[in-house]
Amino acid sequence: MMDLLTLATIDSPDCPVSEHIAIFAASGDAPELVIESRAVDGFSEGLAMLGSGKVDMLAIPARILHGRQLEILEAGCEVVGARTPRRPNLVLVSENKIAYQPKSAVILSDSKLVRRQLRRARRGLRVLRPGAYASISELGEVPEEPMAMAEWMEAMRQSGAIDGYVTSRPVYDELELGVRRHALLPDPKDRGGPHFLPLPYADLVVVLARKRFPLSISAQISEREGNTVWWVQNHLIAGLNEEMLERTGVLVRHRQVSSLMKQAEETKDITLLQSCQDTEGEVLDDDVRVEVRLEVLSKNGHRTLSLERVITYSQYQHGIISLLRDWEALLLEASREVPKDFHADVEAPAYIDLSE
Repeated sequence: MMDLLTLATIDSPDCPVSEHIAIFAASGDAPELVIESRAVDGFSEGLAMLGSGKVDMLAIPARILHGRQLEILEAGCEVVGARTPRRPNLVLVSENKIAYQPKSAVILSDSKLVRRQLRRARRGLRVLRPGAYASISELGEVPEEPMAMAEWMEAMRQSGAIDGYVTSRPVYDELELGVRRHALLPDPKDRGGPHFLPLPYADLVVVLARKRFPLSISAQISEREGNTVWWVQNHLIAGLNEEMLERTGVLVRHRQVSSLMKQAEETKDITLLQSCQDTEGEVLDDDVRVEVRLEVLSKNGHRTLSLERVITYSQYQHGIISLLRDWEALLLEASREVPKDFHADVEAPAYIDLSE
């Protein structure tokens, strides 16, 4: 007889955890356990059930954990695993792709990062927050709940008031809109083309359990890539305040050497190609690589500060510590005013203003 594992789940509109767990339980990768899933309404309720032993594990969107690590520790719990993001990329709901939008097209997005990415991708667009558009057009209050907000924006699009809007793929699927959508992907077809790094913790599911929970069981629920994504993002962005977090794009994923080499040849990226070869030009061992990309953008989207790193999986934890130091130094240097070399020089502003 199989053992029973009671798993509580917390869903969000952009990360339907219970759906992820149901798909996993029905797949061939499911553990030799009977998973009984229970939906809970809030994080405090789920943590209390976990701490009291009413459930064995708690699966939640990783975004909920930001800034709440102390609360978890005080409850005697810890993160024991994570599930790999399946659909972290947002979608543009519009008849036209970004490149074919009419001049001065109105695009709505509730994400500060995405608004800046859209301005970078295409000059001349009117990219607005839904609340700002409603205020300008005197339309009253905009629904705050993501599903209701998407329905409101879709009504604006169908009326011709706006040309498109950005939402998550789960929200788009849940509404069953049946209209054209265009994924905002991180890898452009052409080098230097428009690209969109995902939001922090996008579609990342983390699993919590009480301390000293058997590793043999948590390993059956987790995924190696998911664990990597959580570990990297937790170390890179866990200390950011909400304001900075909203302006930061981050992508973490496992890559195969063959895939990296193909991409390097297509984009003529010599640096990426050399990361897969030794000094003699021979292909390195076929170990999995961890690709990490970070970026922040200016408000108008004209300036981007980014850092990319491809690290061997066996060394990624040491590599991330080095990357974090480089990123902090880069932010500090790029955001400070350029000092004068001579007293008659004209003052030069910082490359990017991190406070705007």
